[in-house]
Amino acid sequence: MFRLPALVFSLALPACVAANVDVSPRPEARPETRAAAASRPAGFATWMTGFESRARAAGISNATMERARPHIRHLPETVALDRRQSEFGARIWEYLDNAVTQTRIAQGQQAMRQHAAALSRIEARFGVPPEVVVAIWGIESSYGANRGRTPTLATLATLAKDGRRGAFFEAELVAALRIVQAGDIAPGAMIGSWAGAFGHTQFMPTSYLDYAVDFTGNGRRDLWSDDPGDSLASAANYLARRGWRRGEPWAVEVVLPEGGGLGLTGQRQNAEAWARAGFTPAAGGRLPGGTARLWLPGGARGPAFLAYGNYDVLKEYNISDAYVLALGHLSDRLRGAPPLRGQWPRSDRALSLAERMELQRRLNALGYDTAGIDGRLGPASVAAVQAWQRANGLPPDGYINAAVLEQLRR
Repeated sequence: MFRLPALVFSLALPACVAANVDVSPRPEARPETRAAAASRPAGFATWMTGFESRARAAGISNATMERARPHIRHLPETVALDRRQSEFGARIWEYLDNAVTQTRIAQGQQAMRQHAAALSRIEARFGVPPEVVVAIWGIESSYGANRGRTPTLATLATLAKDGRRGAFFEAELVAALRIVQAGDIAPGAMIGSWAGAFGHTQFMPTSYLDYAVDFTGNGRRDLWSDDPGDSLASAANYLARRGWRRGEPWAVEVVLPEGGGLGLTGQRQNAEAWARAGFTPAAGGRLPGGTARLWLPGGARGPAFLAYGNYDVLKEYNISDAYVLALGHLSDRLRGAPPLRGQWPRSDRALSLAERMELQRRLNALGYDTAGIDGRLGPASVAAVQAWQRANGLPPDGYINAAVLEQLRR
């Protein structure tokens, strides 16, 4: 779910909305009572005392703390969501199926028509095409319908105290207080997801400070407004500042040459070299210019992609490969491209949490670093599998399934 230190986005947005549904969208209208303050866990009160001292050292004024304090409380439901991890990890095509639906495509195309003038101005200024900006909007908040209802200061304080990444969330809490101190929004009006992100495109506070823009020209960087203008432009600004290349695709689905080409998985070269090696666009025509790497998110039996530099920029927005695939494919569908032509290996079962952790333990024991043994099969685990595959004369597709675990057990 988390990209450090940039943006944080939920891969299951309904949870963001479901969390804390009893909290008013404008909790400043009902500040915390003494009884509510007394109900805080003792450890949270102690932590809060220490945090206020650190916040003041970071430049947060006494006046700001006085305004914010009634809206900072412990949220047990946030802790539960942070610690939730399903027993079985979803396959990448399952995430894609849920993220890129006919309804989301149709709603996104309608949003592109409705906001065509603003999106054209955003593209002219930042170089990011409308379909990419709108795809972010669709995946992050269902085009503004699911922006979250959790009080941001409270959830960030809870995660700073009891979350898995306390230092990260404490820095985000300080950034949120800076937003309040600057007068951009009242403490209680700052609401968003249970993980602390807010707005149509779900920015974290530090990203707001660094990348949010006043696109509508009303003198405020208002990501909480029903008007999505500032949020959409801010997302485009983020991508532009991270290196978005005008006119270059995020990725292109390709057909592998006769005889395979799997040994080139993960390698990066220019489009001319890929064409000479026999790689062709699945939709026909010629490969777009630029440098790309071969990516096989479903292994040798799934769709194959040449991922261009803009793929890496989208990954700055969210580090999950599943997220980037869904975002990129949704953007393609919004501009009228057809569904993927390659077929996913849907018969592959998902590994259990215990199996995912066993796979990581075995890789680490063999000298392949997975950046932890937590059952979260992120980029480090994929890279470790690829390195192990290459060392053992196997197609280095980086694809993780039960067959890979069985081979590691031998």
